[in-house]
Amino acid sequence: MASKASTHVVNFITGNKNKLSEVKAILEPTIEVRSQALDLVEVQGTLEEVTLAKCRAAAEQVGGPVLVEDTCLCFDALNGLPGPYIKWFLNDLGHQGLNNLLAAYEDKGAKAVCTFGFSQGPGHDPKLFQGITQGKIVPARGPTNFGWDPIFEYEGQTYAEMEKSAKNKISHRGRALEALQKWFNEQESS
Repeated sequence: MASKASTHVVNFITGNKNKLSEVKAILEPTIEVRSQALDLVEVQGTLEEVTLAKCRAAAEQVGGPVLVEDTCLCFDALNGLPGPYIKWFLNDLGHQGLNNLLAAYEDKGAKAVCTFGFSQGPGHDPKLFQGITQGKIVPARGPTNFGWDPIFEYEGQTYAEMEKSAKNKISHRGRALEALQKWFNEQESS
């Protein structure tokens, strides 16, 4: 049985095989996802500023359409920190260290935020698509092979404990990609 051909193709700029797998699972076959790992300078700033800068730089390097992503984990008690710097906090502190950051606070609430940037290519303004999932920080549970998934709990389960398809429906990444898909569909209709 033949599957429906992809209407769009994007070059997803990532070296993270877990992110690539999630993005492909959510977008394909409607949007074909090709992957390319580029060494992009990570600017400091808000999540939106970081994503816009990455998207522009990737479009210049690729010379065509690109999709980039940046993710935040924002602790409510810490006014949004570690935010876009979660990757570095996790690398240096680990799951237990991230929990320790909240030890003095009753509020364990956190937001998982994902922002995708899409550009048609060099000179085109990037479009941003954002998804947010509200949850809380808990001691690590589940497989520890994908970032901070073991410490982010949503409705009783950590991301790491969830089936991948269930996680993709409610996750920050899934919600951002849903907005991206909607935008692509609107472009087709106009």
